[in-house]
Amino acid sequence: MTIATETSGKTLTVKLDGRLDTITSPDLEQALSDLTGVAHLVLDFTKITYISSAGLRVLLALQKRMGKQGDMIVRHVDKMVMEVLEMSGFVDILTIE
Repeated sequence: MTIATETSGKTLTVKLDGRLDTITSPDLEQALSDLTGVAHLVLDFTKITYISSAGLRVLLALQKRMGKQGDMIVRHVDKMVMEVLEMSGFVDILTIE
């Protein structure tokens, strides 16, 4: 998985490409370990083709962190990934556009 970040003011946009799974989830955690000064976190899932329970865990942890300092939005979710988010109940706790 590749991770590209772009900062604009207090907004951090993270573009992900590939699979968010057991192998790649630690990479995302590491890349977003310091969210100091970030009020808006945008995760662009345009090129995410798969998410595992490890990926869901990272999303939950990020949502909890951002809930204390701002907000988090997940954008451009693929149909298959959306099905996983729906079945796991994550559509009720995440802001998905």
